[in-house]
Amino acid sequence: MRAALFQMTSGIDPAANAAAIVEMVKRAKGEGADMLLTPEMAGYLDRDRQRAADMLRGEAEDVVLAAVRDAAAREGLWVHIGSLPLKGERADGRWSNRSFLIDDSGAIRARYDKIHLFDVDLATGESWRESSVYGPGEQVVAADTPWGRMGFSICYDMRFPDLYRALTNAGATILLAPAAFTVPTGQAHWHVLLRARAIEAGCYVIATAQVGTHADGRITYGHSVVIDPWGEVLLDMGETAGLGLADLDLGRVGDVRGRVPALANRRMIPQDVTIS
Repeated sequence: MRAALFQMTSGIDPAANAAAIVEMVKRAKGEGADMLLTPEMAGYLDRDRQRAADMLRGEAEDVVLAAVRDAAAREGLWVHIGSLPLKGERADGRWSNRSFLIDDSGAIRARYDKIHLFDVDLATGESWRESSVYGPGEQVVAADTPWGRMGFSICYDMRFPDLYRALTNAGATILLAPAAFTVPTGQAHWHVLLRARAIEAGCYVIATAQVGTHADGRITYGHSVVIDPWGEVLLDMGETAGLGLADLDLGRVGDVRGRVPALANRRMIPQDVTIS
């Protein structure tokens, strides 16, 4: 499988973000890619929630989703939209942070709503309360593709290995982790977390990231990566927006799992802890 990663600096103009992704669909096809993957919040990235409330739409009206589906069908390329912010999709009125897997006919093959929401106060003074606006997803999602079963996660999810245990129990061999990581947490944790997820699962990890200074003033870490099941980093895109390519040897999953059969050896852990 040849994966094309679009490391983006998404802004507050959905039409401009859509045009950038559509252009990369064409470029990725020309580079022989099987799938284009984008970061979290690929279609719209804005911490001004009042402005965002005026811009966001539901899935049926989202201009980015429509444009990317058209481009996928036109070019005959699979696309993973890392996520789009959507409103009007939940009964509680909160927004959804949703990934989409689109096949080469433009059909939506899978949807995943981010389960773990980023509520934190950082030492830098930054404060994030994702749950005040976004509702959490409730479903673990995997999907079959011509290159194997893919398991879905978004950004902060990568800190919760139980999610990936569920995905590997379901047969996932490629784990997708699109993100918009802050710089301090990225410098400290990005590579180590993603390599750990790959190693413990015996899976490929593809993590496509936002990068640079955005129109809303935030700065994201970048370093979109592809990591093999042994934990080797096959691609690291650093801090520059653009297209990166990586070839995945799908037989590598079986080879690594044969050498270190952690999945076969693991057991269900009791939730009751004996304290002596």
